[in-house]
Amino acid sequence: MTERATEPVTERPFTPALGRIAPVRFFDLVLALMRESLWRGLLAAHAAPRPGDVIVDVGCGTGSQALLLKRVEPDARIVGVDPDRDVLALARRKADAAGAVLEWRVGMGDVLVELLGAGSADTVVSSLVLHQCPVAMKRAVLASAFAVLRPGGKLVIADFGLQRTRLMRLAFRFVQLADGRADTQPNADGVLPGMITEAGFREVRETEVVSTAFGSISVYVARRG
Repeated sequence: MTERATEPVTERPFTPALGRIAPVRFFDLVLALMRESLWRGLLAAHAAPRPGDVIVDVGCGTGSQALLLKRVEPDARIVGVDPDRDVLALARRKADAAGAVLEWRVGMGDVLVELLGAGSADTVVSSLVLHQCPVAMKRAVLASAFAVLRPGGKLVIADFGLQRTRLMRLAFRFVQLADGRADTQPNADGVLPGMITEAGFREVRETEVVSTAFGSISVYVARRG
């Protein structure tokens, strides 16, 4: 059985998983149109979980990435963090069905230290979260990830990044319809590597670019010094 989600540090507004377009129960169906298995597999490969690692999945949603990481390394401690109680309920049910033991925390991505403690994680991962956040929150989440990581810890992000071609920019308009242009356009303009560097991370790399029906998803990898 999965562990029960803890209470949130704060209750604040957030953008739901599918924005204004559809209820959260359709989230996994939409992701199936976005080459999900490819970029989730790439994220897991770059996270490279080891036995005993503490891995925090920020904005874990319905738990797909967290469950994949647990399958890759059953002896890792996987902690999913999300502010949406409904989406965490789906994640818990999926984990229970798989017989996987994970931990769930209710909270925003900028309160990781309050939830877990400074320097407590080996790896922080996040997928399809930052494009939904205002610029100030993007910075706050990255700063929180830096603070919760131990020295030498790893950050791995899969999210909409620089939309390099006209086709990808057109495809990305669906995401902007769902989540709003103000929050999503900075990602499409390629701001994430610079923001990750500004948060204090080193060795910041865009390691993969995956074209999807809704725009290109980039995988970013960085280290805490």
